[in-house]
Amino acid sequence: MPQDSHCVDKDCDDFLPWLEQKAGVEISSVLSIGKSTYGRSLFASKSIQTGDCILKVPYNVQISPDNVPSKINSLLGDEVGNIAKLAIVISVEWKMGQDSEWAPYINRLPQPGEMHSTIFWSEGELKMIQQSSVYQETINQKAQIQKDFLAIKPVLHHFSENLFKDISLKEFMHACALVGSRAWGSTKGLSLIPFADFVNHDGFSDSVLLGDEDKQLSEVIADRNYAPGEQVLIRYGKFPNATLLLDFGFTLPYNIYDQVQIQVNIPHHDLLRTLKLELLHRHCPPKIGDVNSFSSMGNSFTIKEVKSARGKGRGIPQSLRAFARIFCCTSPQELSDLAVEAAQNDGRLARRPLKSWNREIQAHQVLLSWITRLINEYNTSIKSLPLASPLYETFALRKQMARDLLTGELRVLKSAGAWLENYCATLTTKSYLSDENGGSETVLGSRAKF
Repeated sequence: MPQDSHCVDKDCDDFLPWLEQKAGVEISSVLSIGKSTYGRSLFASKSIQTGDCILKVPYNVQISPDNVPSKINSLLGDEVGNIAKLAIVISVEWKMGQDSEWAPYINRLPQPGEMHSTIFWSEGELKMIQQSSVYQETINQKAQIQKDFLAIKPVLHHFSENLFKDISLKEFMHACALVGSRAWGSTKGLSLIPFADFVNHDGFSDSVLLGDEDKQLSEVIADRNYAPGEQVLIRYGKFPNATLLLDFGFTLPYNIYDQVQIQVNIPHHDLLRTLKLELLHRHCPPKIGDVNSFSSMGNSFTIKEVKSARGKGRGIPQSLRAFARIFCCTSPQELSDLAVEAAQNDGRLARRPLKSWNREIQAHQVLLSWITRLINEYNTSIKSLPLASPLYETFALRKQMARDLLTGELRVLKSAGAWLENYCATLTTKSYLSDENGGSETVLGSRAKF
């Protein structure tokens, strides 16, 4: 995020003293809470030098799933995860109002109308990002929240207290969004960290929130100098705009971590479809957390920006290139040869260039055609973004987020397309020169990796 002008947040004058009193220790002597165009933010109140520890928040003033009331927690099933449990804590504390021990913190969290995570977008707004995987991920996330709420609701209704029974799906969804956008991973699964969660994100920053188990606290070390009044920023993670928009409700105009998730399939009319799918499943079993995986329903791959059209193509998953090679096989013998080669090496299927230059070119031309189609669809989506009226500030903001998302993913696709074009052109030239010199016209003798 770019630097922003410092506006003092008088509503938070008493927040840090309250939190330090609750913690029993000093949390920060060099930061103050202010307002920016991104909401509540942290600013340097004194000069900060690179390497300075700018805040320390003890674990005893962090909110984790352990804070779920024990009488509720004992009735929750294993299917209720940490996000849902923390959302219960937020919802209950919110219902308690000023009687909550966390009221000074809960009262300063963003209101529903102030959040822009895509689960809050209207159907019309979501259509702006239909080309991106974020569209389906939003639908899936809303469905998961509803599923969690249905699992939790009978437990809450088990108690006579209205503050439990009165929690609505809308309130629970808001609480889940707060957790998804503000909680950090911790030894307790997830933790909300008051004061630290007022700091904003900068993808170029080297400062991150660190946990110190020995000292039982979370801390941030400055990665550069800050002058008094300057907004202090950290990096939440190496997140693409897709993640920032889905989980945090903002985007960056240029995000170096942007990536594109694509799905490709073996067509049903392919006579070798069953053989190809069996081969893929035998040699490419899905791994937990693997973003590049095979299934009979669809094959999902994540492409990152390729920095150079003349490099090794880092950013295009090797598994995607392997899939294209298998896709282009036209006989059972070709598939059998790939299986034998995989068994003789590291077990991974079609990870080396095909022996036939022509077949290798064909496989990558097919891959290029998939990328080119997506590029055209993204261009159409960007051109089709509706006009934003200045009277509808929220829509205008979300339209810009949609543009940032689509433009970043289009940039990634174009980088992949440029590399594939160069790769195919290079192989075509080598094949032509081999023919001219009377060599084999089809065989890649060295099996060198490209």
